[in-house]
Amino acid sequence: MYCIFLRFPYTLEMRILAIDPGYDRCGIAVLEKVSGREVLIHSDCLRSNKSDDFSLRLASICAGVEDVVARFAPVSIALEKLFFAKNQKTAMSVAETRGALLSLAGARRLPIVEYTPNQIKLSVTGYGAATKEQMMKMVPKLVTINKAIEFDDEYDAIAVGLTHLACYRPLQ
Repeated sequence: MYCIFLRFPYTLEMRILAIDPGYDRCGIAVLEKVSGREVLIHSDCLRSNKSDDFSLRLASICAGVEDVVARFAPVSIALEKLFFAKNQKTAMSVAETRGALLSLAGARRLPIVEYTPNQIKLSVTGYGAATKEQMMKMVPKLVTINKAIEFDDEYDAIAVGLTHLACYRPLQ
């Protein structure tokens, strides 16, 4: 497994918020490491109204993330780095969403760690070029999911969180 080992203080039970950013659908997951085990506390796919103006869609996603931060009190945020797709307009909108989420984290003084899609795939499946299907098949083997998941964005967020929990080391 390839990890850049990160060091920052945390309690024995480290709760993190993992995000697969998007303005249409934004996957979120709250995970915790308890006694060396990864535990999924909460996951969801936040969706914005397609008929709304982009600024309202962005505000809707940020409000949903703010609610999760307030409810679950994570000590850090793990975020998937932007992967530029074929559609530049979509990539720009996702980049703007990431910027809003980074600002939200900064305002809350939450440390942010970012992972590339290849780092996440490698961490979760052992193969940096894994397919979406391989990722979705592996995630439930690594952490218990007690509900049906409708969108792959939610699986992606859980994978970001698993990567983060595997790649940090506490300050001693």
